[in-house]
Amino acid sequence: MEKLDIVRNWLPRYTGMPLEEFGDYILLTNFRDYLERFAARFQCAIRGTGSYMQAATNDDGLTMVNFGIGTSNAATIMDLLVAVDPKGVLLLGKCGGLKSSSEIGHFVLPIAAIRGEGTGNDYYPPEVPALPSFKLHKFVSQKIAARGLDYRTGVVYTTNRRVWEHDDEFIDHLRSLTALAIDMETATVFIVGHHNEIARGALLLVSDVPITPEGVKTEESDTAVTRDWADIHLDLGIEAMTEIATQGEPIKHFTF
Repeated sequence: MEKLDIVRNWLPRYTGMPLEEFGDYILLTNFRDYLERFAARFQCAIRGTGSYMQAATNDDGLTMVNFGIGTSNAATIMDLLVAVDPKGVLLLGKCGGLKSSSEIGHFVLPIAAIRGEGTGNDYYPPEVPALPSFKLHKFVSQKIAARGLDYRTGVVYTTNRRVWEHDDEFIDHLRSLTALAIDMETATVFIVGHHNEIARGALLLVSDVPITPEGVKTEESDTAVTRDWADIHLDLGIEAMTEIATQGEPIKHFTF
C-alpha cells in the first residue's frame, strides 16, 4: 500500500471521524477539556469517543483533534492528516516557562523549536530546524494583538521526557540553550509538518514554571490555569483558523 492509502484508512480509524467530515483547517490539542469546550460552543458531535483520538468539526469547517500527549502522538497525527491535505494546522498546547520572567497565563508563539525529542530524527537529520509556517504565525499574532493580549516569541525546547524537574543537570542544560519554554509536542508538529508539506503553527500557554520548585505543575495549579485561560486560548485558535481562510495571506509550500 502507498502512504496515502494507509493514512486514508487510518485517520478515520484513529479518530472515529470520516474523512469527509474533516475541515480545511485543523486545531490540535492534547486536552479532552479543550475538545469538549469546542464541541459545546458549536453544538457539534465529538467523534471517536472510544477511539485512540477524538475529533469534532463545526459548521464553519474547522476541525479540532485531541491527539493525546507526547511526540509519538504528535508525529502520528501530522502523518495521518496527509489523508485530508489540510490548508493549515495550529497546535493549542501548554508549556513550562524557562525564564525567570515567565508568568503563568503568558502566551508563547514559537519562532522555532529545539528537537530534543528524538522523534523528528526519523524524518530529517538533527541539523534540520523545526520551524512554523511564518504566514500562519503572522496571522495568529494579529489575532492576539487585536485582543490587546501580550505574547512572547522565542525558541521552545521539545522533549519526550515527562519527569525531569528533579534533574539539576538537565535543568542546567535547558538554561544553556536559552530556550523560552519547554513542551512535548511543538518540534515534532513543526518537523513532521515540514516533511508532509503542511502549514503548521503553535500557540502555547504557559501553565507552569518548572525551573523553580514552587513552579512545578500540580493538579491544583493546572486546574486553575485551565479555569482562567482555556477559553481565551481556545478563542484565539478558533478566530485565527476560521478567519485565515478569507483574510490571511496564501500559504505556499516550497519543495526541497
